[in-house]
Amino acid sequence: CVCVCLLRDCSTHNDFFTSIGQMMDLLFTEKDLVKSLKDYIKAEESKLEQVKRWAEKLDELTATATQDPEGFLGHPVNAFKLMKRLNTEWSEVEDLVLRDMSDGFISNLTIQRQHFPSEEDQTGAAKALLRLQDTYKLDTQTISTGDLPGDTLMPEDCFELGKTAYSEMDYYHTELWMAQALRQLDEGQVSSLDAVTVLDYLSYSVYQQGGLERALEYTKRLLTLDPDHKRASGNLKYFEYQLAKQMKAAIEPKRLQEVAKEGEKRESERTTEYLPEKRKYEQLCRGEGIKLTPRRQSRFFCRYYDNNRHPYYILGPVKQEDEWDRPRIIRYHDVISEREMEKIKELAKPRLRRATISNPVTGVLETAHYRISKSAWLAAYEHPVVDRINQRIEDITGLDVKTAEELQVANYGVGGQYEPHFDFGRKDEPDAFKELGTGNRIATWLFYMSDITAGGATVFPEVGASVRPKKGTAVFWYNLFPSGEGDYSTRHAACPVLVGNKWVSNKWIHERGQEFRRPCGLRETD
Repeated sequence: CVCVCLLRDCSTHNDFFTSIGQMMDLLFTEKDLVKSLKDYIKAEESKLEQVKRWAEKLDELTATATQDPEGFLGHPVNAFKLMKRLNTEWSEVEDLVLRDMSDGFISNLTIQRQHFPSEEDQTGAAKALLRLQDTYKLDTQTISTGDLPGDTLMPEDCFELGKTAYSEMDYYHTELWMAQALRQLDEGQVSSLDAVTVLDYLSYSVYQQGGLERALEYTKRLLTLDPDHKRASGNLKYFEYQLAKQMKAAIEPKRLQEVAKEGEKRESERTTEYLPEKRKYEQLCRGEGIKLTPRRQSRFFCRYYDNNRHPYYILGPVKQEDEWDRPRIIRYHDVISEREMEKIKELAKPRLRRATISNPVTGVLETAHYRISKSAWLAAYEHPVVDRINQRIEDITGLDVKTAEELQVANYGVGGQYEPHFDFGRKDEPDAFKELGTGNRIATWLFYMSDITAGGATVFPEVGASVRPKKGTAVFWYNLFPSGEGDYSTRHAACPVLVGNKWVSNKWIHERGQEFRRPCGLRETD
């Protein structure tokens, strides 16, 4: 029989697309379903084999019997067996044929389905691909043909991406992905998708961007495939009318091109609130950051650091590297072991929930499209590894972590990112950390707990700094000046993960408890 397979983690999670770590469970779920399906196929094949053997035996028997029916039935054994077959054995064959071999598979699928991703997950993953496409300037051909590590996209996959963009009235991306779907269909790729449906979306999205002539051409092509398409017939008349009006008004071809370009520009900027910062952010994510002068670069050093001869680090100092000077960003190498990282992930994974942001108006925690990850919080008392890591941060920084927030562990999802933000509370957010009673966030410590194949950098758009993830390292910076004022140059972001599974953990250290501990020497460059 086919056994019912259960999820490795029976707890129900939402927003699968926001955490690669939790999406991994879905792979095992799908593997179980494939095994269950194959077991069902074997059971069906076994049943058909039994029916086939029965049919072949009776075919031979009846062929012989009907040559001389009287002589055949004149033998009492043959007469008895005929009665037995028709009275008993044919009923057994009927039961065999009617037996439903799919019960095990269907029950397994029914149980697993309650843990399946939702429509929101599919939409979220699709939007992530569009975001990656923009951030890293990837064309549809590169993504769909598997030039990036991963599977290829079939025409129907490209169509779904285009539909997602269409539902957001993002006609720029609608055109890109519908055109890719059409291109693959024209190349002869086998698909359940028909060109008529693609051309319908494609013509309208092109029209919405001001490409009237191209929209007309796509519509004409659609009507050659389906002359009775009502919407296309109406669009054809409308497009021809609009084009005639433009020609009558003698709008120069150059102006028509400008209209089309303006349409594309409007779409690409439609949801961009702070375009200059967004452009800087995406440039840094692509590795197009500020090139430091040799003189400035010469001030960056690697050194062994013992935090003023801290007893624990005199014999084994940590490796410290300057990543940036203003604000000063320091990377510490080999400060967390493989075993510690795995334990932290193990503790956090069952508790990962969609990361939230604090609404600046209401103060309510809510999800946001610009933060795609899941996080969990680990207290020192929960496991010795967490306690040991907290103590290590205190020993290296010289800052008291007793008033710090719990260790936050984050796993990023498909195209996971966190757009530019501050870690500290600004003047217009006087109650940002009021409930904690520990003052503002004076400093940030960030562990990288995985290597990333592509993307996923931590960038600082205000100053042009970019820090690449490196497993087993940590970066540290102060969010406040010695005066307690916020350092606005620390505004930073997590770039979308292009390829890989990004795990980080961070410690936000607060002002209370640091009055006589903060090493002033760390800010001599301010």
